[in-house]
Amino acid sequence: MKPVALITGGASGIGLGISKALAAANFELVISGRRAESDVADALAELRQSAEVCYVSADVSQTADRERLVANARDHFGRLHCLVNNAGVAPNVRADLLDATEESYERVMGINLQGPYFLTQAIANWMVEQRAGESVDPDTMFSVINVGSISATVASPSRGDYCLSKAGMRMMTALFAVRLADEGISVFEIQPGLTLSGMTGPVKEKYDKVIEDGLPLQRRWGTPEDNGKAVAALATGTFPYSTGAVIPVDGGLMVSRL
Repeated sequence: MKPVALITGGASGIGLGISKALAAANFELVISGRRAESDVADALAELRQSAEVCYVSADVSQTADRERLVANARDHFGRLHCLVNNAGVAPNVRADLLDATEESYERVMGINLQGPYFLTQAIANWMVEQRAGESVDPDTMFSVINVGSISATVASPSRGDYCLSKAGMRMMTALFAVRLADEGISVFEIQPGLTLSGMTGPVKEKYDKVIEDGLPLQRRWGTPEDNGKAVAALATGTFPYSTGAVIPVDGGLMVSRL
């Protein structure tokens, strides 16, 4: 049987790049998103050319939605080998720290950190259950892959809630790597840099110039495909002795230089 991956937010942007790469790597897919299935029909149709796809409309910040997502994955495939915590949002309004609102903070943290934290808890327990089953090969790869951001360490005072959510995800990666190591489950994180997607579309013109001027060493935008290739490499066991690793996908943006 093929391995199965669950990708939150997997029908658009970086998530779609990840879904495509995992489908190409012979995974079946469970994809979640807040939109109705009809709204992402074109993306799902493309993925279904190479993989079986179960789509679940769910908001990861909501307990009932997470429970339904896990239940649907269990009912449809009966197994899960890789969780990709990709779903995330930017603040609706970029606001100075002195003007930021609790409403924005709670929305961003709920989707970007609280949701992934408790979804990982639920999926990790299911993975432990699977590993204990007699029918599972002990060499079967199980993994959790978090999609973080260079914003975990790069301060952007106009979107403090987003930066805090990604800094929290970095610690979440470390915590679950420690807890799940003895369970045979690897935990990784990728940290995208300036990636062209729906989230960065509104600031494209601003960053076109800094990219051209060499802010990242590789003078181009990152793509969803760049991130998908990194996730696929991790999910397929290319890094078997690297649990807890954080992989930059930033074109060298974070390299210190004089």
